[in-house]
Amino acid sequence: MRKVLPILTLVLFAVALFLPLSEPQVVESQTATEAPTTDMDAKTDDLFNGFGVRGTPIDECVNEPVAPTARGNGRFEDNKFIFSERENIDDGLGPTYNDVGCVECHQSVDVGAFSQAMEFRAGHITNGAFVDAPGGQLIHARGTDSDIVEHISTAETVKTFRVTTSTIGDGFVEALANQTLIDNVNAQPLAQRGSLTQVPVTEANNTLRIGRFGWKAQQASLLSFAGDAYLNEMGITNPFDGFGGRSSNAADAGTHENPASTAEGVINVTFPSPFDPVADPEDDGDDVLAFADFMAATRAPGRQNPIPAAATRGDSLFNAVGCNVCHTRTLVTATAGTLINGGAFTVPAALGSKIIHPFSDFALHNIGTGDGIVQNAGQGSANQIRTAPLWGIRARNRLMHEGLNVTIFDSIQLHAGQATAARNNFNALTAAQRNDLIAFVLSL
Repeated sequence: MRKVLPILTLVLFAVALFLPLSEPQVVESQTATEAPTTDMDAKTDDLFNGFGVRGTPIDECVNEPVAPTARGNGRFEDNKFIFSERENIDDGLGPTYNDVGCVECHQSVDVGAFSQAMEFRAGHITNGAFVDAPGGQLIHARGTDSDIVEHISTAETVKTFRVTTSTIGDGFVEALANQTLIDNVNAQPLAQRGSLTQVPVTEANNTLRIGRFGWKAQQASLLSFAGDAYLNEMGITNPFDGFGGRSSNAADAGTHENPASTAEGVINVTFPSPFDPVADPEDDGDDVLAFADFMAATRAPGRQNPIPAAATRGDSLFNAVGCNVCHTRTLVTATAGTLINGGAFTVPAALGSKIIHPFSDFALHNIGTGDGIVQNAGQGSANQIRTAPLWGIRARNRLMHEGLNVTIFDSIQLHAGQATAARNNFNALTAAQRNDLIAFVLSL
């Protein structure tokens, strides 16, 4: 054992020297500057990143919030208020849904961040291929009528929970150019190389763009992401909901709620059914614009301050064991004025040429924890999962995609497949080094 440790130390040192050289390099403008960050403290009013106009906090007794009518022409405080509102049946909530507002699932530790809330997806295998459960793979937790609360049968053998992801800093993620993500993945060793998925941008007539939001990287723009969530998490139809892959220009956009998978079979609950009293689309799109622009105007999650000594020691170990291959430390957003999202959005100055540290490549990988669910990326993606961004991870205590792990150590032990080498390298460290690496992760 005494011989093994010095040899291991030399190997890790060599790896630490090599990986920074092989790590994807920043190739954007040399005038790039660090993105502004939030301290991840709800007591500090530091979420706004400068995209658009800030405005003043909303007091409903004085003035109602005003939603934007196009990306970027609203006010941050109005958008934050709308993001935080609770929906009810008169607003179109349901008939089946997971929660009553964006903030209900995005709040820890501040508006827009993580939560312990989970959604549930299910399906089965037919002829070797994943098939959604009748009525759809998303099985809602709640309903406005007990007759349509969703249930699955034992025929659905593929089942998974997914914990809520944070949206803080997602405006910078949206502003990453496709080519930046492509170059980053192409620089990864072949054995660990991720898969990037082209997904439709609803507001751009389904023009394809590289996905980056959601556990399966199933959304590429914040407007598409918000419209999808409004329908699928709250049951509120809208022009950007993308139901069935439609674009916002399609005549039937925003006209269908999810059918209810009940013990008696699949029930159509969309208006004018007895379960849905509100005509579609239930939102004209203004709320979705407010959700998207609120997320776009949030700062990036900042590091723990001060950074603990153990975290400083663990910093280089993160690279040495190979975590940084998939959990990319640094990316740079496209320059201001760049057209993205199929031409539907122009990168503003507040988001352009910004250096961010998401600790993710936003690509799909098979790391042995895949949930078997297929969304946008075809049957080959069933056991792949998007690299979880680690920025802000210290604010959450439910880890991995199912939210069923509570320690970084246990989460690392679950890594397999393309992450086997990194896990084994971690396990080969001394106990003190492992603790330092964990301290580093928990400082993010």
